[in-house]
Amino acid sequence: MEALITPGLVISLIIVAVGVFVIAKGLVIIRQSEVMVIERLGSFNRVLESGINIIIPFIEKPRPISMIRYMRMGDEYHPVTTDEVRIDRRETVMDFPGQPVVTTDNVTVKINGALYYQIIDPRRAVYEVANMSQAVEVLAKTTLRSVVGKMELDKLFESRSEVNNAIQAEMEDAASKWGVKLTRVEVQDISMPEEVEEAMRLQMAAERKRRATVTEAEGEKSAAIAMAQGQRESAILNAQGDKESAILRAQGEQESIRLVLNAIGDSEENKRTVVGYLLGQSYIKALPTMAKDGERVFVPYESSALLGSMGMFRELAGSPEDAVRDALSRDGLRGGMVASAGNS
Repeated sequence: MEALITPGLVISLIIVAVGVFVIAKGLVIIRQSEVMVIERLGSFNRVLESGINIIIPFIEKPRPISMIRYMRMGDEYHPVTTDEVRIDRRETVMDFPGQPVVTTDNVTVKINGALYYQIIDPRRAVYEVANMSQAVEVLAKTTLRSVVGKMELDKLFESRSEVNNAIQAEMEDAASKWGVKLTRVEVQDISMPEEVEEAMRLQMAAERKRRATVTEAEGEKSAAIAMAQGQRESAILNAQGDKESAILRAQGEQESIRLVLNAIGDSEENKRTVVGYLLGQSYIKALPTMAKDGERVFVPYESSALLGSMGMFRELAGSPEDAVRDALSRDGLRGGMVASAGNS
């Protein structure tokens, strides 16, 4: 047994063990979307991409990168710092805690944001900044305060997309120096003091009441305009009706006078007699209406004269109806037409 274990065999076993150890330490498998920064004797040598890679143990070693991530426990965020030798090149989200920010109108709000970034140049992310994730976080917070500090509270709620774009634009130059690309910035939540929320609720209620009042006033205005237009059109139609009615009555009276004059003669005296008779009839028709306004009725002197003319007219030639009827009978017209002339 002792003859089998020779110094050469021991040396061979040691060489094999060292070789296996070297291979195990020197063989590095990098997964997809990951890279590794390799240093040789303390200086940058190369960047290992995904796949199978070989490094020289004890001479070459990966350079770790410090990353800060927040773990949310309830309403609180707890930072966790880790040193990672494998650098993830995928898009990463950083959900940092809410930050107090003062707006232009001196209102302190607490803004909770999320930052999406991606490591483009691993070498610069490792050597250009001590702690890349912390630097990006601090830059995001300061830029957020700078952008929001230029806006009023109402404008902040109305233009979140503008805030996101402004923060991203201001951070791109600084982040590009660290080999980091900012894809987007999102403002997740905006918290305000209770007194500010109460004031905003009162303002919103007052604004809604104002809008309701304006709407009601506009409705009343439209209704009044429509009513006025309706009354105007109604007055126009009534006036047109009165006009046509007056024209028809005048035409009827004209025809009646013509028939009477044709019956009794168209001399000047007969014309005055007929006109007086017609005026007297108008006075007689108006007497009942005049009597409604009081116990005593004063008849003008001209009306007494007209009534006298009517009596004289009847004594001389009978009533105008009788005169018309006699004249038409002499001409051989039918009695129905005479009755029609008398009724007119």
